[in-house]
Amino acid sequence: MKRIGFYILMFALASFSSCGFFELDNYDEPAETLQGEVVDVATGKPVLTDQGSEGIRVRLTELSWGDNVTHNPDFYAMSDGTFRNTKLFKGNYNVRIDGPFIPLLREDERGVPLADETKTLDIEGVTKVKFEVQPFLKIEWVDEPTVSNGKITAKVRVTRAVSEEEFRAKIEPMGGYSNSFLNVTDIQLFVSYSSSVGYRARDERWSSKIEYTGSAFGALLGETITIESNGTIPEGRVVFIRAAARINYDTPRGSGTRRWNYNEAKEVMIP
Repeated sequence: MKRIGFYILMFALASFSSCGFFELDNYDEPAETLQGEVVDVATGKPVLTDQGSEGIRVRLTELSWGDNVTHNPDFYAMSDGTFRNTKLFKGNYNVRIDGPFIPLLREDERGVPLADETKTLDIEGVTKVKFEVQPFLKIEWVDEPTVSNGKITAKVRVTRAVSEEEFRAKIEPMGGYSNSFLNVTDIQLFVSYSSSVGYRARDERWSSKIEYTGSAFGALLGETITIESNGTIPEGRVVFIRAAARINYDTPRGSGTRRWNYNEAKEVMIP
């Protein structure tokens, strides 16, 4: 009886082997690279934002398999507006980015396309792509930051990088338009030991913000705004700072994520 059982087991193993059950997965690992940059169409300069989910979201959808495909896992650009993904399969992809700029894919309330400025391309080897966008805001340093008693005082200027008229012309046809979308809601001063300082890399002890209600900030566009860090930063330390501002509009629409536009990071020595 034991011998019969042994033969049955060997027959089963042979059957599994013959149907490929024990074959090794010999598919190639994903090794193609997508390398991208996001720049201001008006100036050609990089769009500076956060490094993380509040920054520039990159969404890839592989079209090689036909209709009704699902997108790849999202990833995010670096703080300087560049992005890179080195683990892709060779294929034809739609590349869409969402960030603190006029949406590239705009649809009306019924889902009818109004504009599609995403890119469709073949990814093989190292494939480069460049997006030229219209940022919501421009944030600039005014003079160099100063330090006194462990506090940093910085001066910034916030202006619109896209006019109110053009913003409305492109956003209103999407439906549900509100004049409040253009309101600047806050200015942030992020402080960190990390050079990639931002919302995702900030020290909450020292970072600070100024919030505005309604259209109160409108009169301050183009004016010098003074913002001071919180707490007391230990002396003898080097920190990095960046300023950011955002409007009352989420991208993509309905996501609830209002993304900041940033200026470049500065290194500050605390004497």
